[in-house]
Amino acid sequence: MLKTARLFSFMLALANVAFGACTDKESKSSDKKRPNIILINVDDLGWKDLGFMGSDYYETPNLDKFSQEGMVFTNAYAGASNCAPSRANMISGQYGPRHGVYTVSPSDRGNAKTRKLIPTKNIDSLSDSLFTIGEMFHANGYTTGTFGKWHVSEDPTTMGFDVNIGGNHRGNPGKDGYFSPYNIEHIEDGHEGEYLTDRLTDEAIKFVEDNQDRPFFLYLPFYTVHSPLMGKLELVEKFKAKKGSGGQDNAVYAAMVYSMDENVGRLLESLSALGLEENTMVIFTSDNGGIRKTSNQYPLRAGKGSYYEGGIRVPLVIKYPGLIKAGKKVDEPVLQMDFFPTLQAVINAEEVNRNLDGQDLSPLLFENEELKERDLFWHFPIYLEAYSPKDDQSKDPLFRTRPGSVIRSGKWKLHEYFEDGDLELYNLEEDLTEQNNLAEDHHEKVEELLLKLREWRASTNAAVPTEKNSEYDADFEAQRKEQVMK
Repeated sequence: MLKTARLFSFMLALANVAFGACTDKESKSSDKKRPNIILINVDDLGWKDLGFMGSDYYETPNLDKFSQEGMVFTNAYAGASNCAPSRANMISGQYGPRHGVYTVSPSDRGNAKTRKLIPTKNIDSLSDSLFTIGEMFHANGYTTGTFGKWHVSEDPTTMGFDVNIGGNHRGNPGKDGYFSPYNIEHIEDGHEGEYLTDRLTDEAIKFVEDNQDRPFFLYLPFYTVHSPLMGKLELVEKFKAKKGSGGQDNAVYAAMVYSMDENVGRLLESLSALGLEENTMVIFTSDNGGIRKTSNQYPLRAGKGSYYEGGIRVPLVIKYPGLIKAGKKVDEPVLQMDFFPTLQAVINAEEVNRNLDGQDLSPLLFENEELKERDLFWHFPIYLEAYSPKDDQSKDPLFRTRPGSVIRSGKWKLHEYFEDGDLELYNLEEDLTEQNNLAEDHHEKVEELLLKLREWRASTNAAVPTEKNSEYDADFEAQRKEQVMK
């Protein structure tokens, strides 16, 4: 009897050990199955600056292939029309009025004599009190790294990132900055003439290799294709020999786009070589619209800095092999602030940010369900001077945008400007170029959208500038407009 009891105890102990080992293996296996996330954010890349988005001039073979393997969003929007605020919205998951980053400081840009209002003061950095997307991943056991343009604080390692290569408050790499020796911080110089886009990708690939056995979040915000425009000489010559069309003919810019595409291809190939492709979700986008003078986005009006479609509509592709339907095009409007709640759901996060303004896209991505109807908002209570007065296609030749708010509701889009109460209403289904202002013809729709816009501003405590600018000179403004349009 005693022998039987001892044998039973021994067998039970073995079973417990085996069960423990099995549980441990299952835990490690489960950990390995947690998806890796890569978010690629190109700087100032226009909606139509890629082959799969309709460009005949730029060559993007790797991204064209990637678009066939992922889901393409034709109505994807940045949260703002220029660099810092769009990144702040995406990284915080919140609309601008909640964190106060509206532009690249200062907010009173342009000639003071042409500004009717005192603009809202701008905040340079996201507050450390915010629970950023980097901190969300970090809190849920992910190794995190950012490689390139950060632009929303001095140090991303205080906002959830374990590794930072090349990121601080700087918004561009500076004069000659695309070739080593570099003018940016948190990166060591490479060999003379090393190209920054290549180097950031090298660092990103090393991060993937170093963390292939654990879940990681890789944020790759390339400095390219932001000015100064600088491409590899052999690629510039390649595109000089190619005929452009439709306002897309800048050989240097094309060379930068081509290098970016090459490097995205290298990163994706590294995932495949390491056996990580099937377990990695990759998001590709741009931080805002392109600069119209550099690259025309027709039929979209205007470009970076404007709240017409050319300034806020961006390319977006999301790939997750076997889970997201390959090659599908989605026309439903989405915002980059949707990334935060979506990724929380994808990784089944336990530590989450519940104060988000975006929508979880998971049902659309994985179950082919339609998104819940919603309105999209933009708020810009400041001034942003024109790049090229004759060619910007903005509201007026002096500013890419003046203080105002915008709402998109279904097919309708309403612009409200604070200086004079000007209103512009467009039907995007019939007038994607935003040339036919229907505000006088659809008073009820204007009132409906204006009410929604004002209710949204109240709900987010959005600042609306009302103080008159004593330096404003109407005669000077009129003369200046006439001068720049000659």
